[in-house]
Amino acid sequence: MEYGYVRVSSKEQNEDRQLLALKEHNISPEHIFTDKQSGKDFIRPAWLSLAERLTSGDLLYVHSIDRLGRNYEEIQHWWRVLTKEKGIDIAVVNMPLLDTRRGRDLMGTFLADVVLQLLAFCAENERVNIRERQAEGIRAARMRGVKFGRPVINPPENFVGLVKKWERGELRFEELLKQTELSETTFYRRLREYRVQLKK
Repeated sequence: MEYGYVRVSSKEQNEDRQLLALKEHNISPEHIFTDKQSGKDFIRPAWLSLAERLTSGDLLYVHSIDRLGRNYEEIQHWWRVLTKEKGIDIAVVNMPLLDTRRGRDLMGTFLADVVLQLLAFCAENERVNIRERQAEGIRAARMRGVKFGRPVINPPENFVGLVKKWERGELRFEELLKQTELSETTFYRRLREYRVQLKK
């Protein structure tokens, strides 16, 4: 049987390019397994399901090594498990040298191993670089005054007066929330802050 594996790092990313490449190799849609998850490890539902289904003599297509994963040691581990232990052939579409159906002699195996190690290293190195760029971007944004996380919702100017009305029973809680335009959680947070200020 022939299978395909597709991976993108998040739900927002598009997997069409990989699916098109697999379609050109006539992979049946029901034999294509897709994960929308980071490549930092191989704990991914579609991958684990695929790995369990693969049996000796099957052929697995993947668009590129970084779509397989971005962890140097785990890429090599899974490559060895599938090809050596389970007898699966793997074809990396954008790197013809990484096709276990070809060059089964000593030289071919040696070249494939070298290319695999190099590409696996590059895949993990790119993941590290992405994380560093993200961290640098966040630091630069914070220096510019950009705030991260949920925006702070301030109570209205008449918050104290509304609270006093509510405490005297002159205002129903639902109406209080409506007039302050706060959620229940935010209201109680602002109320605690207000009472702390009173005690100072």
